[in-house]
Amino acid sequence: MQGDHMNVVKEDTVVKPSKRNIVNVIIDGISGIFLPIVNILSAAGIMKGLLAGAVALEIVSKTEGTYTVLNAMADSLFHYLPLLLAFTAARKFGANPFTAVVIAGVLLYPSLTTLFANQEVIEFLGMSITPVNYPASAIPIILAVGLLVYVERFCVTILPEVIREFFTPLISIVVVSAVTLLVFGPMGALAGDALADGYRAVYNLSSVGAGMVLGAIIQPMVIFGLHWSLVPLAINNISTGGSDTILALMGPAAFAQAGAALAVFIKAKDKKFRTLSLSASISALFGVTEPAMFGVNLPLRKPMIIVCCAGSIGGGMVGMFGSAAISFAFPGLATLPAYLGDGFGGFLIACTTGFLIALIATLCVKLGPEPVVEPLAKS
Repeated sequence: MQGDHMNVVKEDTVVKPSKRNIVNVIIDGISGIFLPIVNILSAAGIMKGLLAGAVALEIVSKTEGTYTVLNAMADSLFHYLPLLLAFTAARKFGANPFTAVVIAGVLLYPSLTTLFANQEVIEFLGMSITPVNYPASAIPIILAVGLLVYVERFCVTILPEVIREFFTPLISIVVVSAVTLLVFGPMGALAGDALADGYRAVYNLSSVGAGMVLGAIIQPMVIFGLHWSLVPLAINNISTGGSDTILALMGPAAFAQAGAALAVFIKAKDKKFRTLSLSASISALFGVTEPAMFGVNLPLRKPMIIVCCAGSIGGGMVGMFGSAAISFAFPGLATLPAYLGDGFGGFLIACTTGFLIALIATLCVKLGPEPVVEPLAKS
């Protein structure tokens, strides 16, 4: 984290804006939209996993009122996901978040969703609206908020100040909702289906190969924030197919970070660095790998290489077992119930294997100089 002193710039210093390519812009946008709701997504995923486990063990029946209520608690976030994404996307892009939420509400309005669910085409001003499943979708509302930014700017530019405050949201809701229903919805559905079909084609070609590749590169992807590009695809897979293998393939690499950091804790000499390594290992076990990666394994280099190798082996095993997540949750001990679908036992074996390979291999290699752990600055 950067302190306030990082924002101080000398008056005679000219700061040139950094050049950002389109990939960086997209990744930054996706991470900014999804990061604020990752924890609540994981919480809902855990609840759905626990509920699925309770049904499988016949603790709860799907015909009971208890199941209906618990399922509503677990599934409401995913059903109304466009509302949350509308708010976070508006904050990220600079649009009015309340207008964005109203537009998302239009997409989820019961009378419309009922017609769409029955695959009925709606005639709107002489144009046909293609049926789209908007609950649990991500792409259409993100595109809608992107358009909303420009519509609001246009309204602010041309409207007199006396009517601007209420005519801007009025025009924005009508224009953006119409464009989304007519264009962005069908386009987003096609894009989501294409991405899902493309991934499934690669996975079906070689699930082991896909697991080995993703398992090897997923943690380096985290370094650059590229892993966020997989989040919409994973959510789309769960929405359209009921499960997702991408999240499962990430699991062994996350546990490998924990194993490598634990090995560093065992081998390290410096007391502060040992404390950091242990806390980072525990954090990685619960799905938060950044402390282990940035604070321990990456600075020492060799443990990070081992993590990638262990993640590749474990990812290949996940692909071999056909493991999948039945709800969105980044892999970790607390989110294991979200992986209670096909190949759950194999998923546990693969994650344990990734952890043990990283632990044992890191214990066996000679580590370089330990990084100096700076004390926390006093406020």
